[in-house]
Amino acid sequence: MKKVIAAALVIMLTLSSINAQEVPAAIKSIAPKLSKIAASPSLVAAVKAQNAKNVSLDKIKKLDSKWSETSGLDDFMKQVLASTASEYLKKIRKENSFIVEAFAMDNKGANVGMTNKTSDYWQGDEDKFTKSYNGGTGGTHFSKLSFDESTQSYIIQVSVPVMEGGKAIGAVTFGVDPGKIK
Repeated sequence: MKKVIAAALVIMLTLSSINAQEVPAAIKSIAPKLSKIAASPSLVAAVKAQNAKNVSLDKIKKLDSKWSETSGLDDFMKQVLASTASEYLKKIRKENSFIVEAFAMDNKGANVGMTNKTSDYWQGDEDKFTKSYNGGTGGTHFSKLSFDESTQSYIIQVSVPVMEGGKAIGAVTFGVDPGKIK
């Protein structure tokens, strides 16, 4: 029992020290790799195709409300999870053990692809989107370490823009487990 308590204390101290830091160097060091993933032709094409649909923000918010209220997966969620962008992100997650989840968003912050069901469909009102899309200029955003309900793990979200022709057309958020970066 003492060993379990000691192990729990070590984990808590480690997590609190990571949380107290600005952004751990290991997390910063993988940002260029994540930007390269976001620049893949597969993600750029998927985001462009979604943007071309020009779905209204009102419709996105209605989908978001239904998404958040639905337990399990409905047909729309299954469609997003089966998209080309989702398949690409799932492959990337398998190749990079430090990536716990990933999801790509269009120019309004709506999900285009994801490795697993996210808590909500529309990210457009959250820092992960607003700071990485950055009004079309792009940027990198690092969240604080936190417990993520959808992955049931402690992660730092690293969000990067999907760029085309020097302009952000969307964004990708990667849930990163800092303890798995080598």
